[in-house]
Amino acid sequence: MITLRPSNERGLTDIGWLQSHHSFSFGGYYDPKQTAFRSLRVINDDKIAGGMGFGTHPHRDMEIITYVVSGAIAHKDSLGHGATVFRGDVQTMSAGTGIRHSEFNPSETEPTHMLQIWIEPARQGTAPRYEQANVPDEAKRGVLRLVASPNGAEGSLAIGQDARLYATLLNAGEEVKHAFAPGRHGWVQVAKGSIDLNGERLSEGDGAAISGEPAIALRGVGSAEVLLFDLA
Repeated sequence: MITLRPSNERGLTDIGWLQSHHSFSFGGYYDPKQTAFRSLRVINDDKIAGGMGFGTHPHRDMEIITYVVSGAIAHKDSLGHGATVFRGDVQTMSAGTGIRHSEFNPSETEPTHMLQIWIEPARQGTAPRYEQANVPDEAKRGVLRLVASPNGAEGSLAIGQDARLYATLLNAGEEVKHAFAPGRHGWVQVAKGSIDLNGERLSEGDGAAISGEPAIALRGVGSAEVLLFDLA
């Protein structure tokens, strides 16, 4: 079964410098039918104006992934990390017993477009940690590139949950396929462009929950950038 989550049905936070669309209930947006999917708790599609961002704030017991679609985000945290996450970079932060951080758009003129993803951890109370890696477009072109996984396989970033995140860039007509092991589930999120997912058309901002499907095929309609979650 494939259940669509259309872009225009997501929650919205619009405070001028930030436009954030919420695939699942978040902050002031609550929909009892859209609270999570498996361990996937948050997909916030954020567009941040130049020079603006999120001041220092705390997290705990959550696996947080930032995927930058365009622009950049400057990160600082209570573990002493300070880094800029650019287009093509992936950042993971295991909040564990507690971490404080800030995120700002370092450009005064160019907006940042990023997806912030929260995954519930398999264990609470672990030591907090931070990682960042660059995944160039060439490594995602026409293939499903593993960017986060529970054991850091294939050079991916490690997260504390039985979940795998793949990214792909597709040109028009390009297709990638993914098979799910028995009992596994999936979520597809379109970051840019449009795709065909097993006969269903998805455009930018659209998502889809996948259960009971042995395999899926993603085909580019024009050019597209897509995230795929393989979930327990």
